[in-house]
Order: sequence, then structure tokens, then C-alpha cells
Amino acid sequence: MSSPYKALHDNYIANRWSVGKLAPLALTVGCLIALGFLLSIPLLERSTTKVNQGLGDHEDIKMEGNARPVSEEQCRLVLTESIPIHMKYDANATFGTPLYEAWKDLLAVATEEVDVSSYYWTFTGDDIKVKSSTDLPGRDILKLFGDLPLRNVSVRVATSIPSVASNSTDLKVLQKKGVDVKKVNFGHLTNGILHTKIWIIDMKHIYIGSANMDWRSLTQVKELGVVIYNCSQLAEDVHKIFQSYWALGHHNATIPDPWPSDFDTTINREHPLLVNLNGIASRIYISGSPPSFCPAGRTKDLDAILYAIEEAEQFIDVAVMEYFPTSRYKRPRMYWPAIEDALKRSAFEHHVSIRLLISCGQNTDPAMLPFLRSLNALHQSAGSISIEVKVFIVPVGNQSSIPYSRVNHNKFMVTDKVAYIGTSNWSADYFNTTAGVGLVVQQDANHPSLVEQTLQKQLRGVFERDWHSQFTVALSDLGHHPDCTFAERRGDAAL
Repeated sequence: MSSPYKALHDNYIANRWSVGKLAPLALTVGCLIALGFLLSIPLLERSTTKVNQGLGDHEDIKMEGNARPVSEEQCRLVLTESIPIHMKYDANATFGTPLYEAWKDLLAVATEEVDVSSYYWTFTGDDIKVKSSTDLPGRDILKLFGDLPLRNVSVRVATSIPSVASNSTDLKVLQKKGVDVKKVNFGHLTNGILHTKIWIIDMKHIYIGSANMDWRSLTQVKELGVVIYNCSQLAEDVHKIFQSYWALGHHNATIPDPWPSDFDTTINREHPLLVNLNGIASRIYISGSPPSFCPAGRTKDLDAILYAIEEAEQFIDVAVMEYFPTSRYKRPRMYWPAIEDALKRSAFEHHVSIRLLISCGQNTDPAMLPFLRSLNALHQSAGSISIEVKVFIVPVGNQSSIPYSRVNHNKFMVTDKVAYIGTSNWSADYFNTTAGVGLVVQQDANHPSLVEQTLQKQLRGVFERDWHSQFTVALSDLGHHPDCTFAERRGDAAL
């Protein structure tokens, strides 16, 4: 009877052995195994030594199974923020590097290539028919992009169809200066949009964050992201995501199934990249959405969030512009409790303290408020169930002529285990049909002097600063607030 595995192996040998042949074969195999074991000992010792040197005193990261080796690169992470003008925090408040300065620095260090993915481009007030001197930083960034081809730096931009920037001329101006632009029709591909915000510089520096290529992101909208320098392995992985957009930026493109192996990744939740980040042993990976844009090996963005919630043991702090346990744009609307169930389970079963800081502005959908109240109602002051929800309101002041601004656009989560920075709001569409990414970082700083440099510590500091600021309001205290659609309008209090 022939072997069923014959067709799977070119060097098939019939499974027929005599007793006389088995004895010498067993002796030979035994000798080879013993010799191999003896020869492997010095190799294992050298490998262990190299790993331990890369980790310093951080012994929590182990080389187990098929885990990847520690990268020898000395990567550097910088937390970036945009704080809208006329927002005055307490005098002792601390902030990340201004986004405007971080972007200028990335463009200044570029020598070969710059790849950018963004939902839309509106770097001048003219793009949205507004005259405001607060667009000057945006105009400056646009000029720096246009100057790159003059320095023999190639620039590629992947942007979205559909887009909200129908009147913008930014990309036409850049194309005339030599920038290569592709508009990816996500409306056709997934019934969504390209909402990712990433930069890849010279295949070694990256930016990931909430900010669009928009002057308002620099002066009128509260944003948060990170720049990671000198991290080529991570940059190459992010570049695969950019390439997936670029490859489909043509008429009648279709999503491959499966994706060609060039788009696969070996960096994911199960096998994060092990790097020295700001002198600290770190595990990093990039998640993606929607699922149809996640080739083999890529952790889905929703899964990354759910894993982080599930693994938390002490606290979960979330700052996101929108939170809906439903679809937002799909019709008919559908209930989507994936994240909400995970948060409730964490609070009920593991007694994790949960805080959500949600943005509220003049353009916020008030339909979000009942869901926030539902979560907040579960909070028990005795502490057995701790789920608190507050809203963050950016004061509009004399900036009312600028549409879709004065809002907290942050999208991050920090737990006692990991730091997560994403590009998506938290509702079904952003994870099912819309292109986005997430950065997940876990760090082990055993030395007190390094703890403050971890991304987890920095994000927790941002969250605490905002949670206790004068811009944050408890749901029970909303009352009348002209800059938030959740607030009661005058005369409505009795309704």
C-alpha cells in the first residue's frame, strides 16, 4: 500500500525496512545526535551571551521557541503632541515634543525617500476657504515637502478616495514639484476610507499618530503621536503597509487574496520586534486594519486592542475622539460590542480600573452620549467595579470661524502592561472597512532612572494631565457648555 504522503515529498522512500538494517541505522543516528548535541553547546552559549548583552539588565524578555533575536539598533522614540492655541494648562504641566517641530525635523533629516499615507491634505487656510494666520505652520510644512525633490529626495503620497478635501490644491502643487501621488479608492475596495497617518523616512525613521496632513492638526486640533528614529526593521515593516496602499492606487484595483508574500510580516503580537528603545529593552509591533489589508502575519488592529485590554491587571486608560459600540457609517446600523464587552469583562472579572476620556466638540455626534452614560453608570464608588467616563472639551474661544477644529483627536490607550497609539476612532467601521494602524509597545525598565522614559509612563502622564485638567468634565457635570454637543442647551434642563 503506497504512503499517502508520497506526493508531498520529492525524495520518497518506501516504508519497508528489515530488522537487519534497523540496528546499524539506530547506532548511526544515536552517534550523530550525541555529536550534534556536543557541538551545539558553544553555539548556544554564544547566542545566549549576545541576547543578554542586548538586553542589559532586563531579564524579562526571554528567547523562547522561535522568538526573534534582539535588534542591535539603538532606536529612539519621541512622543509628539499638538496643543491647540489658547489652551492654557497649569504652569507645571508637561507636554510631548510639538508636532510641528517633529515633522520639520523628519523632513530635514531625509536624504533619500519619504513615503506618507494620510486621509487628506489641507495645509493652507485656502483649502477650506478660511483666512487665518494659524495656518502658517501648515504652509511651512507644505513648502518643506515641495522642496524635497530639489534635494533629490523622492516623495510618495498615498491618500484616500473618498476624501473630505475636495477643494484642496496641496497635492496638485506637490505633483508639479515632483511628488508622486496615488489616490487609493477605499470606497471601491472596502466601502471605507484610508484613515492611516504614517511617515517613513529613508527606511529608518517613522511617524505614527492621529494627525492628518492638515494645518489645523498643528494649531487648532489636539493631536498625539510618536516619532521613532533609527529603527530600520520597524520602518521596513511599516513600509509594507504603505506599499499595500500604493499597490492598489490604480483604476479598478482589487484586493489580492491572499496577498503576495512580499507583504507578509513576521513582526506581530506573538513575535514582536525586540529592540533597544531609548535605552530600554522593548517589544514592538504594528497592527493593521481592515482585515482584508492584513497579509499573513499582521496582527489585526482590533485584536491588538482586545489583547491589551485582556492582559491588563491594574488599570486601562483610554483617550479617543469617538467611542461607539456600533457601526457609524454602515447602513443599516449594527450593534458592535467587541471593545465594550472586553472593557466590562476586565472591570467585572479582573477588577481592573478603567477610565475613558472622550472628546466632545461642536461637531461631535450627540448620539454617543447614551453609550458613555451606560458605561459610566456601572461605576461603583466602593471600588469593586471601576469604570469612569469623562469628556474633554477644547475651548473654541475666538476660533469659531475654523470648521472641524477645537477637538481632542487623540487615539491612545495605556495599561499597566502596554502602550498603544492608533489612528482609528473606536467604532465598528474603523476596524472593519477603514485603513488604520496601531503601534503597540511593551517595555521593561528595571532601573528607576529609565522608568520615566518608557512610552507607558509618558502616555500615562499625558492622560493624567488631561484627566485632571480644567478641560475635562464629568458626565454628571456637563450642564450647559456651548463648545460641546453633549451639554444641555439653555431651557432643556427640565426635559
